[in-house]
This record gives sequence, structure tokens and C-alpha cells, in this order.
Amino acid sequence: MNDELLARIQRLEDIEAIRHLKARYCLACDDNYNPEALAPLFAEDAIWDGGILGYNEGRSAIKAFFSQSSAMVPWALHYVTNPIIEVDNDMATGNWLLWEPMTFAMGETKTGCWHCASYSDEYVKVNGEWLFKKVKINIEVLSPYNNNFGEVPVIDPQA
Repeated sequence: MNDELLARIQRLEDIEAIRHLKARYCLACDDNYNPEALAPLFAEDAIWDGGILGYNEGRSAIKAFFSQSSAMVPWALHYVTNPIIEVDNDMATGNWLLWEPMTFAMGETKTGCWHCASYSDEYVKVNGEWLFKKVKINIEVLSPYNNNFGEVPVIDPQA
């Protein structure tokens, strides 16, 4: 097999491995933000940036954040679509769209919400395994299900 064909096959395998990484992330989030499943998906110096939902640097900080996340979001179902994944050797980027019905807890009140966002991810290949280097969530809608998006496009999680 020639080098060009081998490189093309490797690129396709890398893209598929990144898709699986994102799928494992979503499954762990939907499992009460399981910190034991989520933490190993991130590089040691990774960043998780959820905007108004939180910002965490380093695998241990990300794990600690997710260990408390189910108090803020007791239920969620992540649907990610439309991936655009670009691989450059042992680095990659990915853009995804997120549709997430969820329950958002604000104090004692639990509110059903629609969450629409995009992910801007960075990945790094460490010892042959793809990991998140950065997860950035760009929130477009975080709105109570009984309102229209025009009335309350993004709720205040501190309220």
C-alpha cells in the first residue's frame, strides 16, 4: 500500500475515533454526568468551557465539576449532530451541534428546558488515544420548554 493511501486510512480512523470519543462523552453526561466516565476522556491539561454553565481547567477540576453537575442538571439527553472534524497529525478540531432536552434545577425549582448549542472542540492524540484538549459550548438557547425562545432565549442559571 502506498503512503498516501495509508495516510487517508489513518485520517478516517482518527475521525471515527473522535466520533466515538464524543459519543462516550454524551453517554456519560446522560448518566448523571458520571465523573468516573467523563474524566478519562480529557487530557490532563484540558479545558471544559460551558460559558454561563462553568469553566474548568485540568482533568481533576473537570472531574470535580462533573461530580456536582447533576445537582444543576438532574436529567439531560444529549443529541449531537453535524460533526465537522479536521485532523492534523496528533491534533484535531471538531464542531458539532447540540440539541438537549433537560431538567435545570434553580434552587428548589426544577424546570424542563430546551438547550441548543454548538460545540467547538479541540482534541489531542496521547499514546495512540484521542482525548479532549478543549470542549467549548456556545449556548444559543437554554429556555424553559413552556416559553417560546423569543421570550426567554437563555435563562440565568444563578437565578
